Amino acid sequence: MNFMKKIAYATTLSAITLAPVVSIQVSAAPVAASAQQATTSLVQQLSSLQRFTADFEQTTKVSNNKAAPKRGLTAQHMNQTFKGVMKVERPGKFYWEITSPAKQTIVTSGKTVWIYDPDLQQAIRQNLDDQVANTPALLLSGNTNQIMQSYRVTQPDRTKLYYTLYPKQDDSTFQSLTISFGANRAPNLMILQDSLGQTTYVRFSNVKVNQAIPASVFNFEPPKGTDIIDQ
Repeated sequence: MNFMKKIAYATTLSAITLAPVVSIQVSAAPVAASAQQATTSLVQQLSSLQRFTADFEQTTKVSNNKAAPKRGLTAQHMNQTFKGVMKVERPGKFYWEITSPAKQTIVTSGKTVWIYDPDLQQAIRQNLDDQVANTPALLLSGNTNQIMQSYRVTQPDRTKLYYTLYPKQDDSTFQSLTISFGANRAPNLMILQDSLGQTTYVRFSNVKVNQAIPASVFNFEPPKGTDIIDQ
């Protein structure tokens, strides 16, 4: 090797030796929890919430826009956000009030579910046992053993506090329900998907955990003149 070639070789070698080392980091894919782990984790989250209250915003969207007109749903209706308040006391006590843009109240003290529409002066009375699997919001106040009998629970990332539940009954009104828990270990988001291609998002804010709730909140008495319908 002549002198000039040796210089070129040495320069190249030095450049390679002194070049910064670039490390490539590959993020590991989330590891899902087993069915037993997911169920146990969700039960722990729900069991620690004896009482909680929150404001909510609920919005429903259609994934297949072409199908919306067939269902009588307009874009304005689907994009509308309903606001209200929720109050829960475990086990079995639940209060859900939509305050805008329309008004509706769902109340149960543990045995009977009331759905009250003040604009129609109408109240629907239903058995709670028949509604736990078909009314996702009621699972927040239900008995954990009964909930686990009604749903198959998954936890896509075992390090994250969010779960997707699938009803075990074929006649359920929805296909899946995702629940996410925040820093205070109370629900901050629910996502409901049904067989019609509709996705409902319920976001919770101003959450208060394990504070006293007056018993009267869960005792519904239909106002005088209300038309009561038993289902």
